[in-house]
Parts: sequence; structure tokens; C-alpha cells
Amino acid sequence: MSIYETLVDEYFGELLYAEGFNDAIIGLELREMRVIYSVDKCIEILMKDMTEEEAMEHFDFNVRYAYVGEKTPIWCESIRGSRIPPA
Repeated sequence: MSIYETLVDEYFGELLYAEGFNDAIIGLELREMRVIYSVDKCIEILMKDMTEEEAMEHFDFNVRYAYVGEKTPIWCESIRGSRIPPA
């Protein structure tokens, strides 16, 4: 059973999901009940239909900064990911 399926079974109707990114779910923030997604996995999903550059632009413009209410998902960047600028 996927993380998405587990969350739907346990929290039906309580969570907000980002359409098309079920396989990128990595966890759940329990205080505000927000689904946590891996940015790297989201980019991989988008790259099935577009280049990496197009996927990153699409994600940043259409997904990451979209506010959809109190349950807006959390987008988790990988520390080892190439998208994090150096300190």
C-alpha cells in the first residue's frame, strides 16, 4: 500500500492532496494535518512529460507557490538535491 493510499484510508476527507503527485508524498505534518511532498520526486514525475528545466519552471510557477488554504501541502527540499543554493 502506498503512502497516499494509507493517508486516504486513515484520514479520509481531512487532507488536501496535490493532484498528480501521489507518488511524491513522503509524510504528514500532524499539527496542522498537511501532506508533505518531496520536491525532487515531484520534479521526476513532471519530467515524464517535459525536460528538467521545464519541469522545474512548471513546479515553481504552478505548484510550489500556489496557496490553496490552511491545508496547503508542504514542499520538502532534499539537502542533497541540486535545487538548494549553496550557503
